[in-house]
Amino acid sequence: MCFARRHLLTLALTSLLGATLTGLAGPAAAQAQAWPSKPIRLVVPYPPGGPTDVLLRIVGAQLAERLGQPVHIDNKPGASGMVGADQVAKAPADGYTLLGNASIHVINPSLYAKPPYDAIKDFAPVSLVAEVPLVLVVSPALGAGTVKDVIALAKAKPGALAFASSGNAAAPHLAGEAFKHAAGVEMLHVPYKGSGPALTDLMGGQVQLMFDSMPSSMPFIQAGKLRSLAVTTARRSTALPQVPTMAEAGLPGFDISTWYGLWAPAGTPREVVARLGAEVAAIVRQPAVRDRLLALGAEPVGNTPDEFAAFNRSELAKWARIVKQSGAKVD
Repeated sequence: MCFARRHLLTLALTSLLGATLTGLAGPAAAQAQAWPSKPIRLVVPYPPGGPTDVLLRIVGAQLAERLGQPVHIDNKPGASGMVGADQVAKAPADGYTLLGNASIHVINPSLYAKPPYDAIKDFAPVSLVAEVPLVLVVSPALGAGTVKDVIALAKAKPGALAFASSGNAAAPHLAGEAFKHAAGVEMLHVPYKGSGPALTDLMGGQVQLMFDSMPSSMPFIQAGKLRSLAVTTARRSTALPQVPTMAEAGLPGFDISTWYGLWAPAGTPREVVARLGAEVAAIVRQPAVRDRLLALGAEPVGNTPDEFAAFNRSELAKWARIVKQSGAKVD
């Protein structure tokens, strides 16, 4: 009798404990299981038409199809991508606000004394979408057919040539500063709010050259409106196999690239982040998407959240070294 009572009491306590734990875990678990139940906002901290915007629109459209919910691109340019990134850092960690950004995300901490957020702690990395070499482009009107031609022009008139970039201290800006250092030339830097307006002025003759990401420059290169002189990576690009590397063009050791990824606010349920990471990986491996990215000069990646988190940390350290060596400053 005593044993039976003890047995019943044990069962009752076990059931009560299980119900209590289920109740405690219920809201988070239910939230993750129900996600997504409404449209998702994908913040791109640059204007429409730039490389980040171009790539993330491709991914966003596919993500909407796979998740069964609209993915709205919200362009929030300004402060080298920090305006949009800050909005995401401060957004609810529910999986309905995401950041699509470039390598500038881990460059800014080395350039700004007091960023409005912590690039590592305030975000949950989702996946590395693609890596892209930068390409040195000039207007055909410049009369430069090679990197050596550009260097000769810059040395003949120190400070007369102006190079554009998609933003102050963005990867294209740092590539330009690294080029100046490696070639021993002086050029004027003209920052823009995104690649789109910079390319417009480059083709209009207001600036003479630019290091840009391939997705935004490729249509103008193919149309003959811009001339590609070199890519900034150690290997030639599959999208522009005829274009030499900077090392081949006369600047040995020159190796700089940019990349694009997806983040959620820190604290977003791990199940949601894992689902997003898996979806992005599947998307960039689709033959049609892969071919489209390769045509833009982007090498698809699609890694896991943990892998992307480790990549963020290593890139943060690498770009800190590049910034220090370049001597680039933010006003």
